[in-house]
Amino acid sequence: MNTESQVKAVGQRPEDENLGLGANIAYGFQHVLTMYGGIIAVPLIVGQAAGLASAEIGMLIAASLFVGGAATLLQTLGIRFFGCQLPLVQGVSFASVATIVAIVTSGGGLPSVFGAVIGAALIGLLITPIFSKIIKFFPPLVTGAVITTIGLTLMPVAARWAMGGNSKAEDFGSMTNIGLAGATLAVVLVLSKLGNAAISRLSILLAMVIGTLLAWSMGLVDFSRVLEGPVFAFPTPFHFGMPVFELAAIISMLIVVLVILVETSADILAVGDIIDTKVDSRRLGDGLRADMISSAIAPMFGSFTQSAFAQNVGLVAVTGVKSRYVVAAAGCILVTLGLMPIMGRVIATVPTAVLGGAGIVLFGTVAASGIRTLAKVNYTNNMNLIIVATSIGFGMLPIAAPSFYHHFPDWFATIFHSGISSTAIMAIVLNLLFNHFSLGNSDKQSVFAAGTERTIRQEDIASLQDGDYFVDGKLFDADGVEVAIEPGKSRPARQPALKPVAQGH
Repeated sequence: MNTESQVKAVGQRPEDENLGLGANIAYGFQHVLTMYGGIIAVPLIVGQAAGLASAEIGMLIAASLFVGGAATLLQTLGIRFFGCQLPLVQGVSFASVATIVAIVTSGGGLPSVFGAVIGAALIGLLITPIFSKIIKFFPPLVTGAVITTIGLTLMPVAARWAMGGNSKAEDFGSMTNIGLAGATLAVVLVLSKLGNAAISRLSILLAMVIGTLLAWSMGLVDFSRVLEGPVFAFPTPFHFGMPVFELAAIISMLIVVLVILVETSADILAVGDIIDTKVDSRRLGDGLRADMISSAIAPMFGSFTQSAFAQNVGLVAVTGVKSRYVVAAAGCILVTLGLMPIMGRVIATVPTAVLGGAGIVLFGTVAASGIRTLAKVNYTNNMNLIIVATSIGFGMLPIAAPSFYHHFPDWFATIFHSGISSTAIMAIVLNLLFNHFSLGNSDKQSVFAAGTERTIRQEDIASLQDGDYFVDGKLFDADGVEVAIEPGKSRPARQPALKPVAQGH
């Protein structure tokens, strides 16, 4: 059965294309490399904050890889009521780091963290029907602004990676690191230009391999520790103790869960738009339920809240590989890494600067996809321009000034410190205010509505003849004879042209 017939056999959805075992593993490995740094960052930070030994931090990392892989399989393959069946990679959400560290350092310890995650995730599971019904409030006007912000929000991550990742390291921002990132970026561009479809789609993976080999030749990669530690290890359930359920900790974590629900909704809609497939309220709800049930189970193995990884949405956009089976293969690889720490140590040798070079392309592509979506929006004689401008500008505040919300209440700062959730909330509210709740809208055009292109009705053009021209407000024909203009009902100077165009809602 060829690829085309495979797609037809499962309903002709682009995400149902099966590329075969070899291609699935290769492209899936590319997804793993893209998100590996992000998925191990949270257990590293939490383990250090909890004062754990390196061996125990390693167990946290292995658990995060294992649970992330299992959550990815649930999300991509899906079962009844769980999983959106889209190419989305799941992993530990970075949005929960500040709250987890606060719980740990306040004396609660990891058991309190695990109890808070379980309790908040179960509450999140109960309210997913509410989130799944808001899809009608996510037109291209909203999704385009959110997708653009996702890409822009991730660019500082790519910059830090390109500089070396660790701001306390002596070589942070060195020309060596930035040069290595630049070389990796150049390899991505060259491979993308070669014309061979397979090489172009694997350009990110191949660039990372080439970048790592280049770093090794410069003495920047050490493979000596790959064989240190166990080869196989299964995450031990409740290794760090049974969960402790504290109301204050659960409430704090619930705010994080609400942020995760917003961000995952945005990611699901974003990847649906990128691969050009239908995402309805049922599918959105299935994806959010998979997120929450994975988060509720994760603490049993020593992991934390789970969410979709935005950087992998960028990889889908760059490579054009839409198959969910590719990402399912990535889930299998993550599970294997969780069971085989030696494989994780191999991938960990990829220099952060190499990831930075690839990240510039990945995250930039997400922003470009959002701009492409915004191009579908009608900006004529409406307030859509100010909605987009305000939403993206609002989302950029915590990126441009990370300390912007430091003096706000903790619950408010937790929600709006994420540029993605800030943009999503603002875009939804403004779209409702201007495009759905028309009561109170001014009948006079604002500067934003008036700033659109000048248009003219088709019937006005049809009444003109070849050679007609205007001088000083008077109409003349080709022979210079003035044509009388019959006074009529005044109308706004700018109206929809030629054919009606749908508004942005």
